[in-house]
Amino acid sequence: MIEFLEETGSTNSDLLDRIKSGERVAEGDWLVARRQTAGRGRQRREWFDGEGNFMGSTVVHYTDRDPPAHTLALASGLVVYEAILPLCPDPAQLMLKWPNDVLLNLAKLCGILLETAGNAIVIGMGVNLAKAPQIQGRATIALSEVTKAPQADEFAEELADCFSAELERWRSYGVDPLLRRWCTAAHPQGTPLKVHDSDGSAIAGQFDGLSEDGSLMLRLDNGETRAINAGDVR
Repeated sequence: MIEFLEETGSTNSDLLDRIKSGERVAEGDWLVARRQTAGRGRQRREWFDGEGNFMGSTVVHYTDRDPPAHTLALASGLVVYEAILPLCPDPAQLMLKWPNDVLLNLAKLCGILLETAGNAIVIGMGVNLAKAPQIQGRATIALSEVTKAPQADEFAEELADCFSAELERWRSYGVDPLLRRWCTAAHPQGTPLKVHDSDGSAIAGQFDGLSEDGSLMLRLDNGETRAINAGDVR
């Protein structure tokens, strides 16, 4: 079920509040806003909405039988990638960046945020269909800049279907197929990357794939390979 709101602060916050209050939010349910006034992204960044963009959240009820919860970040990015890919005039324009960024012509097309409440993982997605928000220090882009973008309500249906299918694959087959598909859609091996930590430090190297647990593998100039499990990749 997809519930549409004309305006809210944050669909992630709304779902978290519902879950914390004891309301049952089922997997497959989505809360989608046509306007958000307090959207946010990873590392506490604000994520400004734009009329015509997709802004919505869903929930996964995590169990002990599921693959590692943090790999849902990779799965979520892949969901957006695969929902957008058929719309791109040139598939090479679209690319994944660790852990869950989707880039169009090397600019940020969407923001994804995962938050938890008990065993519930709320996944929020903001996709620039019509307009690209201006984010300091970041190149952003809207799908409408390269092709005719779908209406947000129409895209919500497609994204919900893609997410349900990906969640089933994640649970049925584990992370290995996910990691292979993710790497196929990501920047090529050897791509220079710089990872910025929240304390302001940074480490540079070349993309060397993903580890078995989904960490970013970075090959340093001295030949050492470093596993990165948190940070902002640029």
